[in-house]
Amino acid sequence: MYDVQSHLREVLSTLPQGVRLVAVSKFHPKEYIQAAYDCGQRIFGESHEQEIRLKHQQLPDDIEWHFIGHLQTNKVKYIVPYIHTIEAVDSLKLLREIEKQAARCNRRIRVLLELHIAEEATKYGLTPDACRQLLDGGEWRQMEHVQICGLMMMASFTDKQEQLVSEFSQAQEFFNEAKARWFADDPAFCERSWGMSDDYPIAIQHGSTMVRVGTAIFGPRVY
Repeated sequence: MYDVQSHLREVLSTLPQGVRLVAVSKFHPKEYIQAAYDCGQRIFGESHEQEIRLKHQQLPDDIEWHFIGHLQTNKVKYIVPYIHTIEAVDSLKLLREIEKQAARCNRRIRVLLELHIAEEATKYGLTPDACRQLLDGGEWRQMEHVQICGLMMMASFTDKQEQLVSEFSQAQEFFNEAKARWFADDPAFCERSWGMSDDYPIAIQHGSTMVRVGTAIFGPRVY
């Protein structure tokens, strides 16, 4: 079997104190996740409702599952009974649905608002102005079953370091603005989820508190 544990240790050795690893396990077999779990990893990221539901049933109960992909509103009800964090909230409509379904389960779900800063049109997320509009609206303040804990973003898929630095810097600046304007008295608003296998060292230099790493740990995806 692919040596998940040695690759996991290698990645962990590069993370400074205060930066947590979301091991992106989508499209990888449960045996790989179990191997990482046995090595002490507890946070795993998935992006397909049916896949994460099956893995949740098959793997240890104390895994902290993060939903990191684009989430359709009609899928929310299936994951809220056990999901820990939904990292890619990109609309008020989705936020409302998470509140509705979490209320039915009597749970409070941690969420991150997804910023769209990358130049690629294929990326989801809220532009900074759309995110300001959502937060200014204030509806989220009345939600008892949703807790906004920070921001996430995906940088452009590029090897141009100056572009990555620019995008991560913009995300960090917006986080600082959001913290000051809307969450100054909320210590829970502290997460900055940016950085993946190819760019996480740069992301860490620009404020990331959670990096989403899959390929560097689990190898090529098994479709």
